Amino acid sequence: MSSRDDLPPETDPLADVPAETPHHGLMFRFRNYFLTGLVVAGPVAITLYITWWFVTWVDGLVRPFVPLVYRPETYLPFGVPGSGLIVAVIGLTLLGFLTANLIGRTLVDLGERLLGRIPAVRAIYRGLKQVFETLFSGKGSSLRRVGLVEFPSPGMWSIVLISQPPSAEISSRLPGDDEQISVFLPCAPNPTTGFFFYLPRSKIIEVDMSAEDAATLIMSCGVVQPGSDQQKKVAALANMANAVRLANAPAQPSPHREPEPAKAD
Repeated sequence: MSSRDDLPPETDPLADVPAETPHHGLMFRFRNYFLTGLVVAGPVAITLYITWWFVTWVDGLVRPFVPLVYRPETYLPFGVPGSGLIVAVIGLTLLGFLTANLIGRTLVDLGERLLGRIPAVRAIYRGLKQVFETLFSGKGSSLRRVGLVEFPSPGMWSIVLISQPPSAEISSRLPGDDEQISVFLPCAPNPTTGFFFYLPRSKIIEVDMSAEDAATLIMSCGVVQPGSDQQKKVAALANMANAVRLANAPAQPSPHREPEPAKAD
């Protein structure tokens, strides 16, 4: 007959499991799911917001010029977003069609002569016209080539967009005999602002990168690197997350196995 002292000591099966492991695992999964949802929904939400802002902005500009008879909200109990944008696109297309013929070109030349007689307006109009013709004509390479310049101090390099050589008047005033080039240095994270300056062509290191990739690099402050393999990044992140999940998973206790009796020869 066995006594109570001969019985094996009572053990708690949950004693070897850390108390904070389930809590840590739950918070870790919650953080991963939240960041994944943020990565998926963030760009979509910002894109939709910017698109909505642009559409409503164009509607606000065009709607005052549309008669009430042709407005959708006159016949509907609600407004139709984008109606002003459609009117603007149709109007600009018709304007381009009319400008392509002789009568349209005559009217445009007459308007340009009229604006050319106003001193303050003349400089603004000519500058904007040249900028729009350069950007939207699809010809030339202005602001489409990317380079590196040593700025703002030696040893520090900045991304610039390469423009055109200076005019003969400005080139004759610049010191040195090297060929000069004009560049635009965008600021981060807003690439629409920056610095414009002239420097020798030999001081520019041209980079095989598109202007869109350069803008993405500047707006992200170097977080998004162009030319990188996104599939490798995704695979590396997945492997890292899997390793962290396995490291934080509670260890499964192995079942106690009785030693097998030795076989007699």
